[in-house]
Amino acid sequence: MSDPLLQPEEPAKFATPFEWIGGEARVRALVDRFYDLMDLEPGYRALRAAHGSTLDSARDKLFWFLCGWLGGPDHYVSRFGHPRLRMRHLPFAIGILERDQWLACMDQAMG
Repeated sequence: MSDPLLQPEEPAKFATPFEWIGGEARVRALVDRFYDLMDLEPGYRALRAAHGSTLDSARDKLFWFLCGWLGGPDHYVSRFGHPRLRMRHLPFAIGILERDQWLACMDQAMG
């Protein structure tokens, strides 16, 4: 008699989270929704203020970063090298409020 706990697991349907989420088109849609919400929702005012007058560069950089972070193409690394997130964010005033707004905005964008 075979033990079902000893049976091999089914192979994963997707090799990476990038594939699971749907590739570049879905990552771009998530990033665009995130920044659209930042512009639209008053609850993200402090977060939006930290980004300056335009979000175009931030949209591209987050898209490039997330593609690689999720296991897809390393667009960010090929353009800028290692992300060094702490170093790259040091020039910005990021406190608890901005952190919480970023997480809430991304949670809403993913929802």
